[in-house]
Amino acid sequence: MSIFHGTVGFYRHFRPDVPEAVADILDAAVPASSPRRLLDIGTGTGLVVEALRGRFDDIIGIDPDAEMLTVAETALRPRLPAGAQLRLAETTAEEFTPPAGWQADLVTICRTFHWLDQARVLNQLDAQVSPDGVVAIFADKSFWAAHHDWETAVRKVIQDFLGEKRRAGAGTFHERRRPDIQALRDSPFNQVEESVVPVHRTWTANSIIGYLHSTSFAEPELFGDRLNEFDNAVRAALAQCSDTDTFVEENEFLIQLGRRPSVRR
Repeated sequence: MSIFHGTVGFYRHFRPDVPEAVADILDAAVPASSPRRLLDIGTGTGLVVEALRGRFDDIIGIDPDAEMLTVAETALRPRLPAGAQLRLAETTAEEFTPPAGWQADLVTICRTFHWLDQARVLNQLDAQVSPDGVVAIFADKSFWAAHHDWETAVRKVIQDFLGEKRRAGAGTFHERRRPDIQALRDSPFNQVEESVVPVHRTWTANSIIGYLHSTSFAEPELFGDRLNEFDNAVRAALAQCSDTDTFVEENEFLIQLGRRPSVRR
């Protein structure tokens, strides 16, 4: 069972979108072509595909969670530009095999690289990516990496209910010691460029709780019959940080673009 089981409704409505500035960097990373092929790993409910809509016309999104893919299909299919092709596949990145002869111009791995067998996936992609193709690993910072006072207060509530260690569904989250950029440098896509896109967001208590329930560390099933108690505790903690139900977040997307050494820009 997916570690995101039971989060899909919250995920689609409360996970922040991929900013247009991030989409612009991804778009500019690969040459214009027709067809222009995108492989989105860990597509979830389709946030990356949505951000790149109209920029790629042959798209494959993969995810091991069937519920997520059902929501992605409903959200994305009606909004595809004329002539664009979308295929969604229930599979892991480790087990994915593209159609015969199909190679991606861009591979996107957003907010999911830490869940993958990184070396295996990157090595497999060498056969799945076009000669001048790019692998893009990118993410913003989780609430768990708190630095605003209200984020710290929320994390404290989660730890009061679930323990000090960050959860990952029924298990615990194990932070990888090797930075993402090192995984790229040790892969066939070892020519790496980094970009940072600042992000400013404003939250309310409702949207914060919705976001929390979209995560593997605060998904609803973890709380059992204490879910309402948890939600109320989060609201109480947030009320101590703002009397206007307004919570400002300064975040950023770190984007790492990996190319093969033979590619010259």
